[in-house]
Amino acid sequence: MIQSNTFRSALEEGRPTLGTHFMFNDPDIPELIGDTQLFDYGEFTAEYAAFDLPLLYHMARAAQAGGLPLMIKPDQASQAFVAQGALGAGFKAVLFTDIRTPEDVVNAHQIIRPDQPGTGGHMGVKLRRPALSSYDTEAYLEDLSATVFCIMIEKSVAFDALDEILTVAKALKVDMTQWGPADFSFSKGTPSLQHSAAIRPFEAQVIEKSLAYGIAPRIELGSVEQAKRYIDLGVKHFCIGWDRFILRQQLMSLGAGMRKLTEGL
Repeated sequence: MIQSNTFRSALEEGRPTLGTHFMFNDPDIPELIGDTQLFDYGEFTAEYAAFDLPLLYHMARAAQAGGLPLMIKPDQASQAFVAQGALGAGFKAVLFTDIRTPEDVVNAHQIIRPDQPGTGGHMGVKLRRPALSSYDTEAYLEDLSATVFCIMIEKSVAFDALDEILTVAKALKVDMTQWGPADFSFSKGTPSLQHSAAIRPFEAQVIEKSLAYGIAPRIELGSVEQAKRYIDLGVKHFCIGWDRFILRQQLMSLGAGMRKLTEGL
C-alpha cells in the first residue's frame, strides 16, 4: 500500500509543519517519532549516516506503522542513487544539499520528478515498494509527483547567486529552502561565523528572498526557545532536534545529576 503524503497535504493547506532529524540507522527511531503524533515528518540525515538501500526500506515501513512521512537528505555525490532509492522505499520528501548554481536545482529536479512530457524530470517507472501490491503506474505517478522538493541554501557562492537560484527554484516548483549556517560559514572561509551575530543578516536575507519568491523557508532549531525570532521573520516551517544530540544531552543531564547526588557516598 502506498502511504499518503500527509506532509504534502499540510503544505498545500498552508499549515505550519514540524519535523525532527534522525541519524541513527535503527528503524525503531522513525516509528518512535511517528508514535508521538507530534511531527509532520522525520528527516533521515543520510549525509551524515551509514546505511544501505534495504535499511531505507525498513525505515520507511517502520515510519509508515507510525503514520510518519519521511524526508531524506542525501550527500550530493550520491544524491541521484540515494534519493531515487529512498523514494522507492517509500520516503515522501528529499532535501538536496550543496546547491551552488541554478544548474544544481535543475539536476535535483530531474532526479525526483517524473519523466513525462513537459516536466523536465528524468525519473522513470522504478516500482519498488509500490509494486508489492500492484503494478499501478497511475498511482505511482501520483505518489512521485507529490514528493516534497527542498533545497539547501548553504554555500557562499549560492548566497551570491541567490536571485538566480530562486528564480529557477520557483519555476521548477521547489517547495522549501533550508538555510545552512555551518556550511555557509565554512565555505566563506570563516567557520566561526555561524556562532556569531554577524551571521544573522545573511540568514535573514535568505528567509526574506525565499518568501518573496513564494518558496517556503524552513529553519532548523536546537530548542523551542529559538523559534520566535524566525516566526517574527515569517517562517512557519521548522525541523527541530537531532536524535544523536538529544541522547547526548539527556545522558549528560542524567550522569551529571547522579554524580552530584552520589558525591561523598
